[in-house]
Amino acid sequence: MKRKLDHDNVPAAEVPKSDGGPSFAAFGLDPRLLRGIAAAKFSVPTPVQASAIPSALEGRDILARAKTGSGKTAAYLLPVLQSILKRKQQHTSVLILVPTRELAEQVYKAVESLSTFCAKDVQAVNLTQKFSDAVQRSLLAVSPDIVITTPGRASLNLNTLALSLDHLSHLVIDEADLVLSYGYENDLHVISKTLPKGIQTILMSATLTDEVDLLKVQFSRDPVILKLEEAEDDRGLLSQYVVKCAEDEKFLLIYVIFKLKLIKGKCILFVGDIDRCYRLKLYLEQFGIKSCVLNSELPVNSRIHIVEEFNKNVYDIIIATDENEVLGDEEPETLTAGDTGTEGGEASNGTLETGSGGIKKLRESPEPAGEDDSTRSKDSQRKKKRKNTKRDKEYGISRGIDFKNVACVINFDLPTTSKSYTHRIGRTARAGKTGMALSFVIPKEHYRKHKSTTFPTTENDEAVLAKIIKHQGKQGKQVKPYHFDMAQVEGFRYRMGDALRAVTRLAIREARTRELRQELLKSEKLKRHFEENPGDLQHLRHDGELRVTRIQHHLKHIPDYLLPKGGKRGIASGGELGHVGVRKVSENRIRKARMNNRTKGKGKKGAALRRKVDPLKTFKAKAV
Repeated sequence: MKRKLDHDNVPAAEVPKSDGGPSFAAFGLDPRLLRGIAAAKFSVPTPVQASAIPSALEGRDILARAKTGSGKTAAYLLPVLQSILKRKQQHTSVLILVPTRELAEQVYKAVESLSTFCAKDVQAVNLTQKFSDAVQRSLLAVSPDIVITTPGRASLNLNTLALSLDHLSHLVIDEADLVLSYGYENDLHVISKTLPKGIQTILMSATLTDEVDLLKVQFSRDPVILKLEEAEDDRGLLSQYVVKCAEDEKFLLIYVIFKLKLIKGKCILFVGDIDRCYRLKLYLEQFGIKSCVLNSELPVNSRIHIVEEFNKNVYDIIIATDENEVLGDEEPETLTAGDTGTEGGEASNGTLETGSGGIKKLRESPEPAGEDDSTRSKDSQRKKKRKNTKRDKEYGISRGIDFKNVACVINFDLPTTSKSYTHRIGRTARAGKTGMALSFVIPKEHYRKHKSTTFPTTENDEAVLAKIIKHQGKQGKQVKPYHFDMAQVEGFRYRMGDALRAVTRLAIREARTRELRQELLKSEKLKRHFEENPGDLQHLRHDGELRVTRIQHHLKHIPDYLLPKGGKRGIASGGELGHVGVRKVSENRIRKARMNNRTKGKGKKGAALRRKVDPLKTFKAKAV
């Protein structure tokens, strides 16, 4: 059956109708956008879309608060695209500011998806990609309709006159509460000076903080404030658990959890720093557990590709660092002067310095007495090398990036603030799906009892946990304690020790260097080849073994005598976790015992079978 044509000779879109609620067609959007919505498989508007789109189409400024994964990107892109198609101007009319490069790429792909059927009339540019200045000027010279960038990159192009905002009609600031936290105050001030009067401003945020209030005063005019609370049913989708354990037991439990497959689905592990990231990856490799690394040191093309492959279920485990922790109005717990923390036997003394962007650096304090000059010189040289390491300041993992179908978030190292904890666990239990957050907490009495696995911030885990429980309690959520039966996993401890001894400081440094070298090569391939051949994308593995440690093949297999008496269910004495799948092993053991009896010749059938296959009893020969 042929569809009707509108006044622009465009077929009407077939958009699914909602049950009693608003539909996308009711907003009066361009038919080409409705076809893009249908192709993107958006069935009905989410609450933030149903509230923001009508006000935005009326030209009102908007300040919307909604949780991550609630559809905020489409909530501001659809009105923006509608205005572009309506005006049909050959000027840059929309500026979208985001805090990170990963989020910029995500927004750019959302623009491409929604404007699939009107691509000739909508031109968008992502300036966060590592283009040269000449290439950026050439991209901006054609006056694209939409410019997606970070405030720093926008300020730079405004100063060089490559970007013109004279005909701007819409300014969008996505993840507004993070923009100032990432240190873009001066850049936003430069942008505000060049904005023409009367433009429409849309601010999207997951929380309403003092930073968002500053942006509202600076850019908005009597905005419509939308505070979209979580539905009551959504509160039960996320299960939060806390495991109190010793420092080395973190590594023991993470080995047991993944090797015995106690957690089903995809998982994100948050660790304290980049070295800790590679230590955990090398440790899991000893047991044949594959994982990929995501941190600010890797090239942006590789980071984007890792996220895409994770969303395509190519990888199951990502070990991520969160250098730019989100602090908001809360100050992190700090270490007292002279406190020490070690990672792999390496001392790192001092207190944590903080700023608007989170933990900045570890301030050095006097070395403890008893160390010789050579040790101090080596440590100082090592610290200088680390300080010189280039990291992407526009990197952020706990917010903004769209991870899909994350079953579990594990805080291997607890964050320093409850605000950062909230953003981390927001990676799971999205879009109506259940999820689990599991956090390891080091009690005060266990701090620095196992120096080779100590991490400095864990000294304040109990204080941070108290704030987390209080903050989650205000939202009607519970953080429940969870107890693993350590007696059941005690047999795995010697294997943990063997694996940790193999992961030395030298192995971590070599792994970090090798991974960075490999990812640089992959990043160039991604940049050059896939831009010319977008349909020829083949999976580039980011979870391969680094092979810089001594591989102990016997650790990859678990003998039966190490398994708990009660099966995998016996390890978790506190009940089943949200995404924990425990298999029944009783039937398998019986079946296995029967097979062993048959092969050993026990029973009449087994004896008959052995007589048939015994070559010494069936061999016949004649003497010559």
